[in-house]
Amino acid sequence: MTPQTIGIQGIAGSFHHQVALEYFGSNTEIAPYDSFSGLIQALIAEEIAVAVMAIENSIAGSILPNYALIDHNNLVVTGEHYLNIHHNLLALGGQTIEDITEVRSHPMALLQCAKFLQQYPHIKLVEADDTAAVAKRIAEEKWQGIAAIASKTAGELYKLESLADSIQTISHNVTRFVVLERKAKTLNETINKAALLFTLDHQRGSLATILNVMSDCQLNLTKIQSLPVIETPGKYAFFVDVTFEILENYIKAKSILSIMAQHFKVLGEYTKKK
Repeated sequence: MTPQTIGIQGIAGSFHHQVALEYFGSNTEIAPYDSFSGLIQALIAEEIAVAVMAIENSIAGSILPNYALIDHNNLVVTGEHYLNIHHNLLALGGQTIEDITEVRSHPMALLQCAKFLQQYPHIKLVEADDTAAVAKRIAEEKWQGIAAIASKTAGELYKLESLADSIQTISHNVTRFVVLERKAKTLNETINKAALLFTLDHQRGSLATILNVMSDCQLNLTKIQSLPVIETPGKYAFFVDVTFEILENYIKAKSILSIMAQHFKVLGEYTKKK
């Protein structure tokens, strides 16, 4: 069943918007928010049923503040979606790249297109909060000489012309998004992936011991990310993603880890898309 309202960071034409439509369907009701923190607060306040949030990129790595938002607000990961990111140089029609004096986009988009942009030293780079928002403003304000780096969908939506397609430096540029809700789903046999969080005592081999338990229980570690524990300088929390084929093996591992770890928390249990 499609939730009533899906919250995203960004506006129509953004990559978050594209993910929401691909994951939940084209008839999904979308609620846009300016920031990730605003998105999460809306979910907590029950203004939306579900939030879609980027968590890592194959080029830029993990988005650490978003891990913290999930943990600190006790939200639950109930799904994930991978999106191939294609950046396009968008502007009002009738212009060439030589006419462009300024390119505006999200800092991550500018970073991922750095090699292409270096070919045009006359172009000034300006950071913005959202890729699609820049495209929309160019269309509304009829800005000449200013281009946006955004999705093909944004170009079509705001009737901009693409001066160059797929300008990202690395062609295989994938962002992983997570689906967040306030409550966990019931554990069942279709669930084959989990997001976990734990902290450990400062003892030699403590992390290795935890990883051995996962291996012995036939869990496949697909992601591990450390994040400083703000209240305790020098101490780290570990966010891990694991997949498994047999639910009982995961339940056994979870029971052992909850005893071994100083602090243990399940951030989400869901069915991984094939």
